[in-house]
Amino acid sequence: MSNSTTMKQKELFGHPIGLFVLFFTEMWERFSYYGMRAILVLYLVGRTDVDNAGLGWSNGDALALYGWYTMMVYVMSIPGGIIADKILGQKKSVLVGGVLLLFGHSILAVEAMWAFYTGLVLIVCGVGMLKPNISTMVGGLYTKGDIRRDKGFTIFYIGINLGAFLSSLIVGYVGEVYGWHYGFGLAGIGMFLGIVQYLLGQKHLKDVGNFLGASKNDEEKALMKKPLTKIEKDRVSVLLISFLLVIVFWGAFEQAGGLMNIYTMEKTDRMLMGWLIPASWFQSLNAMFIIFLGTSVALYWANRKLKGKVSTSLFKMIVGLIIMGTGFFFMTGATAQFESTGSSAMYWLVLAYLFHTIGELCLSPVALSYVTKLAPVKYASLMMGVYFAMTGFGSKLAGLLGEWSESLGEYIIFTGIAIFCVVLGLLVMLVRKKLEVLTHGVEDDEHEIHDDTEGFELADN
Repeated sequence: MSNSTTMKQKELFGHPIGLFVLFFTEMWERFSYYGMRAILVLYLVGRTDVDNAGLGWSNGDALALYGWYTMMVYVMSIPGGIIADKILGQKKSVLVGGVLLLFGHSILAVEAMWAFYTGLVLIVCGVGMLKPNISTMVGGLYTKGDIRRDKGFTIFYIGINLGAFLSSLIVGYVGEVYGWHYGFGLAGIGMFLGIVQYLLGQKHLKDVGNFLGASKNDEEKALMKKPLTKIEKDRVSVLLISFLLVIVFWGAFEQAGGLMNIYTMEKTDRMLMGWLIPASWFQSLNAMFIIFLGTSVALYWANRKLKGKVSTSLFKMIVGLIIMGTGFFFMTGATAQFESTGSSAMYWLVLAYLFHTIGELCLSPVALSYVTKLAPVKYASLMMGVYFAMTGFGSKLAGLLGEWSESLGEYIIFTGIAIFCVVLGLLVMLVRKKLEVLTHGVEDDEHEIHDDTEGFELADN
């Protein structure tokens, strides 16, 4: 991952053009992944005696598979990161991951159990190869201390959620109305478009994501052999501690695809002017809010930093966890209304997803950027892989919480999640300054870089 020519790259809206190549690659990858995710649990629990037959699983069994699947998707980011760091480099690893995803989603279109499980395995491997490496490449577009890095990740994150928004509507509708396997196949088409776009944009990524072990630059080769310094070890320690927040955050947030998805289908009044809104469409709310609010949240934090107020990455992540947790109090309201009247209004879901989104914007793109700031260069993809593995463990936790709802009830689960997230966030806030000392000022001089481009960045528009 060479940054030596970053400053010479062509720019668009004040950012390297390569950012937008990765933006659209990730957009189509997320279109395929979130499209399948939007209908997976609904397909598993769907009745077997209807035209668009599902598998007829119990809610508990469906949520258990969902938890294992979403965990493994991201845990495989660790071997994906190692392969990139040691063998292929990030650029080639992204391509390999995209091809595996294309085959995985396409095979899911076949109506057979062997195809179902084979497709899931290929998707798990594909995401593991693509996800950590494309995110690391985004960080490689910016030099050390570049204030645009966080905003660049927010723009990249909007690409993720543009794909998620479109897929929840399109794939979700096709899957629920025309057939689950048509939805799975449509997700594969999205991945094909992502691969084509990535290949066409290679000229804008020629200095990013290459395998350092094959570099002709002696200095870059030396990076791969040097032992870690004390500063690097301290920074890795901070990253690992911050990953605890990540596990809890995604353990709560991923209720969206599991328990909240089932709750939407079974207990929410989805009638709007005589039309029944597909349950899967509510998965698009999070992505829609990110598209509309992403640049505003990024601008808020950038302005706060320029004014000298606390805006470190760890601070943002803590605030994000607290805000997201607060959103579950709206689901408490929804369950209380259902227990009282036999149905709950849609506005509870809308408000919950709004708070979840604001929390996500404070934590997730910031965490991606944080990894690229603190991780040693020779372990860049591995540390990004560990980050995504933590999101995977969070997803598994989400599945377990969903299973427990069958015995504990949704009211207790939703309320418990809200209280735990808020309390944990406040406790970590108390030790935040001590943790930030171990970063050795990695974010201290960001305001001194590229101030002259501030007025031209997409995040400021």
